[in-house]
Amino acid sequence: MAATGTLYIDKKSPIHSLDGSIKLLMLLVWTAVAFMFIDIRVFLALIAGGAFLIRMANITFKEVKPLVVFLLIFTLFNSAFLITITPAYGSELIGQYTPVFNILGRPLTYETLWFAVTLSLKYLSILPITIIFIFTTHPSRFASSLNKIGVSYKIAYAVNIALRYIPDVRDEFVNIMHAQEARGVAFRKGEDSLINRFKNYNTILIPLVLSSLNRVEVVSNAMNLRGFGSEKTRSWYNGKKYGKFDFLAIALLMIGAVAGILINKFYLSGFWYPF
Repeated sequence: MAATGTLYIDKKSPIHSLDGSIKLLMLLVWTAVAFMFIDIRVFLALIAGGAFLIRMANITFKEVKPLVVFLLIFTLFNSAFLITITPAYGSELIGQYTPVFNILGRPLTYETLWFAVTLSLKYLSILPITIIFIFTTHPSRFASSLNKIGVSYKIAYAVNIALRYIPDVRDEFVNIMHAQEARGVAFRKGEDSLINRFKNYNTILIPLVLSSLNRVEVVSNAMNLRGFGSEKTRSWYNGKKYGKFDFLAIALLMIGAVAGILINKFYLSGFWYPF
């Protein structure tokens, strides 16, 4: 987490210099292209391209490790759920049936395993651009850029506050957990069974919600005292105009979006299974 109390990491790079609205457009276009395909080759290309952009942004693995670990765990659970519930789904997609072994009395096929890997890589292909958007976009600059493209400054400021308080909520969660541990509530491995440890997280939920509501009330009162929302427009301290690199990024995004649509329509439509 950056010293500003946000997830933004302040560094000098071409990616950091991009306007926040451009990076939002990058996220939307990248995600749309990823969801056009069910082809592992496309996802590997997106992951490689995303890794290059992350390197360009000078972001290290240590700085983004929690987000990466969370998404890896999510994809593993998603794949395990898919394989358990629909072990022959991949075979139904391509009309080819190659059984491996039985799961809950139903045969699991190679085609379903390939589909599960493909689906996991689809989610992972969105991870690099998500990292870039979250960790290279300053909340205040992003709010001003949203307002610049026509979004109401009230909505833009709400987005700004949400991005700023995500780390605070995380820190509050950790503080409450430590307070509960001091009272003898078990959260760590070896202290209690897995089921009981999951149940113990309920002791964090209510204090966290109450703390968040109290934080919302404090911020709301402070904004009301300053007359927020009384004017139709407002100025931005962090506002800036689009630069040459922003226009270059827009052009590349348009080319990428058109290329994705054409490739999906004429070359790589449907689920790709090489065997």
